[in-house]
Amino acid sequence: MAHAFERDGDRLVARLDAQERQIVAELMEQVRELIEPEGSRPPLSPSAGTGDDPFDAIVAGLGGSFGVSVSAEDQRPDPVVPDSPADLPGRDFGLERQRDPALDRLFPAGNREDEQVASEYRRLTEPGLRSRKVANLDVALAALDAAADSPTDEVVVDVARAPQFLIALTDVRLVMGDRLGLRTDDDADRIEAALADADDDDPTVFAMAVYDFLTWLQETLTLALTRQV
Repeated sequence: MAHAFERDGDRLVARLDAQERQIVAELMEQVRELIEPEGSRPPLSPSAGTGDDPFDAIVAGLGGSFGVSVSAEDQRPDPVVPDSPADLPGRDFGLERQRDPALDRLFPAGNREDEQVASEYRRLTEPGLRSRKVANLDVALAALDAAADSPTDEVVVDVARAPQFLIALTDVRLVMGDRLGLRTDDDADRIEAALADADDDDPTVFAMAVYDFLTWLQETLTLALTRQV
């Protein structure tokens, strides 16, 4: 069972068992693949940005970790997202082609009124932002990987590197939030209502449980980081 991050001098220490670490690490790996700088990634798939496969890249292979069997067919729950990416502000603004809408949560348009300015802003800033986000994820993945050698399942993050771990968790939550349709203040209530009568093996129930777990982990790391002793 997970134990919250706590401050220990210049270290922040949590306890996550192997299963919990695997879930977080696999999500981080998938988000890393999504945002890896262009030129080092394969071309976008034809369905990218269309919303046809909203959970394929995020929860594929993770269902068994919570005792939920998620087949390839079941990875696509009934849609609970009312808006298409094109209906949301900033989606693909300044872009010449559609891309995964989650990327526009991570790299929003710098200008939502002038498409040419938005395009130039993306061209100048996004490659560097992608590289920094990948570096943040690498820091977090290294901490999770090192915990495999701990007899007490301790995940240890130096205070100096904790902000990178926090940003990595934020980015994973942003991508999952986009997949779940958590884009406005009312979305959480809408999804909770939609899941009230859902079966326990519904992949959306599983995904929401993972999202809540990541939220809790991020909150405990933030609290531990802001404590002075």
